[in-house]
Amino acid sequence: MKNLIPGKEVPELIVETVNGMIWNLRDQKPKNFTLVVFYRGLHCPVCKTYLEELNSKIGKFRDKGVNVICISSNTASLAEKTVTDWDIDKLTIGFNFSIEDARKWDLFISKGINEKEPEMFFEPGLFLIRPDSTLYAASIQSMPFARPHFDDLLKSISFVLNEKYPARGEA
Repeated sequence: MKNLIPGKEVPELIVETVNGMIWNLRDQKPKNFTLVVFYRGLHCPVCKTYLEELNSKIGKFRDKGVNVICISSNTASLAEKTVTDWDIDKLTIGFNFSIEDARKWDLFISKGINEKEPEMFFEPGLFLIRPDSTLYAASIQSMPFARPHFDDLLKSISFVLNEKYPARGEA
């Protein structure tokens, strides 16, 4: 049974951020969308490349009225190390997102397979959420690979806004 259905309200999302604030989805007031990017954590080189690409395009998302947050289950110290070690200075980074809460977002959960990986963590997910906290679109992976490309997402957001394209998958 899916927890998330386009056009329906998403689960609560409150997370601590590296910059010291508590980020709450319900408090966000984007012009068009909030983009929530769940990533595996500091141990993931694919996540590093992905978030660095997002960091380089963050201005384009803001220009389209899209707020962005990136979230992992990493501890505060690992999240701070992520910001220090990766080129992601323009991104809001949330941490300590629980596995239990990740399941509410229909994220796949993995067990660590080597000493670099946490005991448990969630796999990637990307969500576009309307200002009223309803889901517009979701992309959920069971592996670290095959994530949506940010340039494609930017083009899609332009199309959606220009054509007033409705959420799909709600039936």
